[in-house]
Order: sequence, then C-alpha cells, then structure tokens
Amino acid sequence: MTSSETTAEGFVAILKALSKADQDAVLARIACDEEFGQDLIDLATIEARKDEPERPFREYLEQKRGQ
Repeated sequence: MTSSETTAEGFVAILKALSKADQDAVLARIACDEEFGQDLIDLATIEARKDEPERPFREYLEQKRGQ
C-alpha cells in the first residue's frame, strides 16, 4: 500500500467513526469547496466512464468538429 493509500484509509476510518450528522457535515463541506467539489465531479465521471471503449484523441476532435 502506498503512503497516499495509507493516508486515505486513515481519513476514511476517521470519517466512519463520526456520527452520521458529522459525516454529512464533513462531506457537504468537501463538496461545497470549489476545488474539492470539482475533483469529486472528475472522479465520479472517470468512475462512471471507466468501461467505455478507448478511442484516439484525434478521432474525438473530428467528431466534435462535425457536431
């Protein structure tokens, strides 16, 4: 396990130890933070699209130009 993964596990353990109200408050604060909120959106998008087939970036650009 990497140092980052160990740190993440520690934070998750601490979060789980909090009451539901405190968990909600922490998560809401993270989501409302501009930078963290965008990171959450990015991570959720990556997770949702991870099984989509890959394609070359040039192909994507050509498709966007055609729209």
